[in-house]
Amino acid sequence: MNNEAILDILKTVNYPGFSRDLVSFGLVQDAELENSTAKVVLELSTADSTLPKTIKEEVEKALLANPTIEKAEVLVRVKNQPKNSGGTTQAESENLKGVKHIIAVASGKGGVGKSTLSVNLACSLARMKSQNGEPYKVGLMDCDLYGPSVPLLMGISEKPEIVAENTLAPVESYGVKNISMGLLIDEESPVVWRGPMIMKTIQQFAHNVVWGELDYLLIDLPPGTGDAQLSLAQILPLDGVLIITTPQKAAVDVARRGARMFEKVNVPILGVIENMSFLQDEETGKRNYLFGQGGGASTSQALQCPFLGEIPLHEEVRLGGDHGTPVVVTNPDNLSSKQLNEVAAKVVQLIEG
Repeated sequence: MNNEAILDILKTVNYPGFSRDLVSFGLVQDAELENSTAKVVLELSTADSTLPKTIKEEVEKALLANPTIEKAEVLVRVKNQPKNSGGTTQAESENLKGVKHIIAVASGKGGVGKSTLSVNLACSLARMKSQNGEPYKVGLMDCDLYGPSVPLLMGISEKPEIVAENTLAPVESYGVKNISMGLLIDEESPVVWRGPMIMKTIQQFAHNVVWGELDYLLIDLPPGTGDAQLSLAQILPLDGVLIITTPQKAAVDVARRGARMFEKVNVPILGVIENMSFLQDEETGKRNYLFGQGGGASTSQALQCPFLGEIPLHEEVRLGGDHGTPVVVTNPDNLSSKQLNEVAAKVVQLIEG
């Protein structure tokens, strides 16, 4: 057994109350095997005095269950948070406790239709039945703070309701709970912020919005690998990320680089979705590959993750975005809608299957 095997064991131990493990939360500072003794150092920020003891016991139990480990030495360091700092760690938010799964939707490149896919996937999930026969409860957080487009795509114009001090209620549309910077500022007002303000706003979207009970919370990210992406990985317990690309090489290359960032911060890549894959002639059924072919599949191979599907170009998708009527809602029989519904089903299978 080597040090990697110790990490594999730690990946089976979830943070108390969450479906994400200690390794993916970035809590493991050191893990090694010396003779038959496993030595592990964990570091976390918490105001809960019972949490370090609970985590220590769970880790020791998991390690000692392995027959090659005779002794476990587990040290849990607690980083003190300044009083009244308002800081909230990843796993400490009353408003996120009812959220079962959190999935980011990302791409290194802009203009690949990431927000359009986020909106339609959220609406598709909200129309699917869970194992108990009830429709999934879905939320959508628009973290593209500089160019928020979710309000337009979801046909939302009303402001979020203030339900308590520093607490907002998300705005519901098509059965999806939404929050977006576009709902909080004037339509003509630009967002001119540096990094710390980005992180603070994402924190507030996570911890100061009453999300309630949700099966899935989708996060629409801006393009790139900057402050928003890093802040999200630090603040939210992500189950994984969906990578969006178009077929052409320029988008594929940037998508791969962007996805590597999530690997570095221990966020699993759930799969790749190729958007604008082809334009299909409705009379003949012939497919025209305007932006090339195979980019999504090659991206998934390079990232060693599933290829979840191809979403074709269709005017109805664009019209739905312009009018705030997602195509999966207005025309489920549209080819793009069918493909989007298939992708949503695959995502559920990856998370729950």
